[in-house]
Amino acid sequence: MDFRGGSAEAVAALTDELAPLAGSGETASALAEGLFSVSQTLRSEPALRRFLTDVSVPAPAKQGLVRDVLGGKVSETALSLVISAVGRRWTRSHDLPDALEHLSEIATVRSAAGDGERLADQLFSFAQVVQGNPELRDALSDPARSTDDKAALVDDLLAGKALPATVTLAKQALAGTYRTVSAALAEYQKVAASVHDEGVATVRVAKPLTDAEAERLGAALQRTYGRPIHLNMLVDPEVLGGIKVEIGDDVIDGTIASRLDDARRELSGNRAG
Repeated sequence: MDFRGGSAEAVAALTDELAPLAGSGETASALAEGLFSVSQTLRSEPALRRFLTDVSVPAPAKQGLVRDVLGGKVSETALSLVISAVGRRWTRSHDLPDALEHLSEIATVRSAAGDGERLADQLFSFAQVVQGNPELRDALSDPARSTDDKAALVDDLLAGKALPATVTLAKQALAGTYRTVSAALAEYQKVAASVHDEGVATVRVAKPLTDAEAERLGAALQRTYGRPIHLNMLVDPEVLGGIKVEIGDDVIDGTIASRLDDARRELSGNRAG
């Protein structure tokens, strides 16, 4: 999600507030559920959203309304964060529900506690399943199907096989906040990495790396980028050999296919000359 100006400052402050409140396990799960529920309510109630982000309305009035409307309906920690959020300045009206959803994603990641690596791997694996299965991708994006129906499909695929946090985020991806389910899952992977102060690299190889090779690659990338890097491994027949690493906008291409392309370009240039 893209936050700018006052909204970016508000999200940063709220993220700091969330850290000591979230804890892990059930506490973090309840917080995440409450924040996500409020974000969806604000999206479906534009008049309420506009009132809560109106700079001309005093903060105590907005906070009092939130207490009246949400008291007893979400956890106390979720309520305290929403009250703090409506007391802040937002660049755009829809930034408030977006921010609350983003905070719910962070809380869900924290609910996984020591299983952060598994969570990131499972999100990546599910994203690959969705991308590689047009029938599933269409079913999860079909506007004619209810969200509950789609959530039941996610349960059939993941329940009992993945972490509860993975299932929760996979269902949140159905909300339509992001352009596609795949885009939502990609964003969740970034959130999972950021919570643990990691970067994310997509590594394309012709055949799976050994544990030792993956460890050496991770160590080399950590030295280069100054922080741990979570590796998402993809076996790609088009790589031919070598390895291709994508981190954000950076691409490190050491594949045979890349070297062949370089050779072809050089040969074409020599002929032209």
